[in-house]
Amino acid sequence: MPSSQKVAWSQLRVGIMAIVALSLLALLIFLMTGADNPFEEKATLYTYMMDSAAMTEGSAVRLNGILIGKVRKIEITGEKDNTRAVRMTLAVDLDALPLIPEDSVIGFSAENVLGSKFLNIRRGTSQKTIQNGGTLRARDDKDFLEVVQSAMPLLDSMQSILRRVDGLIEHIESGRGNLGRLIKDEQLYARINNTLADVQQITAAVREGRGTVGHLIYDEGLYQDLRRTLARFDRLAEGLERGEGTAGRLLKDPALYDELRATSKELHTLVENLNKGEGTAGKLLRDEALHQRLVATLDKVNLTIDRLNAGQGTLGQLMTNPALYENLTATSSQMTSLMRDFRANPKKFLTIQLKLF
Repeated sequence: MPSSQKVAWSQLRVGIMAIVALSLLALLIFLMTGADNPFEEKATLYTYMMDSAAMTEGSAVRLNGILIGKVRKIEITGEKDNTRAVRMTLAVDLDALPLIPEDSVIGFSAENVLGSKFLNIRRGTSQKTIQNGGTLRARDDKDFLEVVQSAMPLLDSMQSILRRVDGLIEHIESGRGNLGRLIKDEQLYARINNTLADVQQITAAVREGRGTVGHLIYDEGLYQDLRRTLARFDRLAEGLERGEGTAGRLLKDPALYDELRATSKELHTLVENLNKGEGTAGKLLRDEALHQRLVATLDKVNLTIDRLNAGQGTLGQLMTNPALYENLTATSSQMTSLMRDFRANPKKFLTIQLKLF
């Protein structure tokens, strides 16, 4: 049977182990929850707001996003000024006070749209820093719920887009539509595969220098011809720059340029004279009386042609009467025969016969 001394020593060791385990557990809880160090002295700051926006005691207080304390207490002030309806007591680190100017402002912030809220202090520009027990001016922010509500239309639109995308994917997976057929149709896949095979054959042929494109890419002779052609163009351009040839003189000769300007000026003057009605052409363009006379003359010519077509007058009969045409043809034929006989035997027609009575 163990002695009482050994039992006491065993109990002491168990007690020590229990104390160490509880201490380690408390340390782990402190590290995991981010609780304040109970042995560290805190400074107290105040801020007044219209609404607490569902903030809770123990919420984080940050300086430009860096944690410096906690919200210790939230209470209703009962003041008539609505901007001071709620007072929040903040417990912040003492070493953070020199970093907070007096004109700094505090407001609600959140890690994301659906994240937890905290109070964030935005540093001001004043040279004086806030003291322990001082009051921070609250920023006029919208309530977090209002921000969420303003984001609801965007979320609804995103949900609608996601539903449409889901329907589109289902449509494609069922093999409907062009894209669905492209994914599901084996025949279309085979055709595309055959087309790719043909493209590979063409590419191989071009790489081997076969065909027009292959010769264009790989034929050294064609390359040299192109180089010679480009060299000729280069020499031609150099000749133009030196003013050689008609085109070169046109580009470089100032006298030719002056002549072209003078010709252009004369043409401009001629057009102005025509527009003013000067000269025969100008009168033809601008003189109304001359225009009327030309119209009347054309009307007479048209009337004469109509009469000729109707067979009126000698010329009209000549153009439309076949009997007169045949008589003229016969007479012409007889005259031709007479002239032929006259040339063949002129004495026959020039003999003078004398008769005595």
